[in-house]
Amino acid sequence: MWDYRALSRVDVRIFPIVFCLMIIGLLVISSMTGMEESEAFWTPVAKSQLRWYCLGWAVFFFAAGFDYRKLREWSLILYIGALILLVGLFFVSPIQNVHRWYRIPGLMSIQPSEQAKLILVIAMSWFLERRGSKVGMFSTACQGGLLVGIPFLLILKQPDLGTALILYPIALGMGYFAGMHRGLLRLFTSLGLIALIVVSLLFVGALPHEKMRPIFTTVLKDYQYERLNPNTYHQKASQIAIAVGGLTGTGFRKSEFAGRKWLPAAHTDSVFASFGEEFGFVGLTFLLFLFYILIYFSFQVAVVAKDPFGRLLAAGLAIYLAMNVLVNIAMMCGLLPISGVPLIFVTYGGSSLMTTMAALGILQSIYSRRFMF
Repeated sequence: MWDYRALSRVDVRIFPIVFCLMIIGLLVISSMTGMEESEAFWTPVAKSQLRWYCLGWAVFFFAAGFDYRKLREWSLILYIGALILLVGLFFVSPIQNVHRWYRIPGLMSIQPSEQAKLILVIAMSWFLERRGSKVGMFSTACQGGLLVGIPFLLILKQPDLGTALILYPIALGMGYFAGMHRGLLRLFTSLGLIALIVVSLLFVGALPHEKMRPIFTTVLKDYQYERLNPNTYHQKASQIAIAVGGLTGTGFRKSEFAGRKWLPAAHTDSVFASFGEEFGFVGLTFLLFLFYILIYFSFQVAVVAKDPFGRLLAAGLAIYLAMNVLVNIAMMCGLLPISGVPLIFVTYGGSSLMTTMAALGILQSIYSRRFMF
């Protein structure tokens, strides 16, 4: 089940990429939690993130050595467990007025929706492989929609719009790779694109937010529509921070906007904007290049996988990585509402990092066993 020999066959090209992303994360976290140039680099928060990185590598190597094919047997159990954790959130005290985390006193907070994204990819891979020649039937699409729809609604109810919406393209992408009903895929892809375009038009100002209120509130409640407000302080602050950075940025620990605590969540959800202010367009271009290469290598795993389960699992995990990056950046650039989606490897915190490293480890488990039957 776990074979250390598989570690010798992993794709070593990903290591410098992930290390660079983690260094960027430490730079931003250290800067935003210790702005005085005389302060030590290793602030308490930076030390905490380093511990998470070390633990994350342990998770990565365990997942990379683990035989991914065993996940078939656990798919249903993992899925049911994820649903129980998501439902259980509504029976514990909310944190910051939302039901997203379990708090373990003195240790950490756990966000089940992060693990649910990974588990859903595993469950969808198992389900689509099981359907075999029936994968293109209408009934498969309906059952797959139900499989995705239950955690989607539970996460949306927390509320966690960003995480819920990431499940949508994951499901569509995996359905496409599996060969699901083309008509339904086109329909739901079109609906998703229309919704994305409308929201983006709201956020770039092409559709006036207040003038569109009477139309949108026929299907949404007022508080739900307010989540699509492009004029919130956080929304404007993130764009200002990026703009202040200009071409080359203000320099490490020299930010004039984020450094003065004017940018909310500067070392968590807003790390992209924080990094942009200090390292400018050049730094952001380098960051995007790293993400592009990592995601490209992840999709390559789907190409070389030797069994349908492995191909679907790799494709779903690659989409998972890509959507986390795209949604976070779109939020910071004022194209989508800010909804708490972390920037993988860079944002401070443990739940997202552990899940991402596990996903990357599973991808390497598939890659290292590409010649095994």
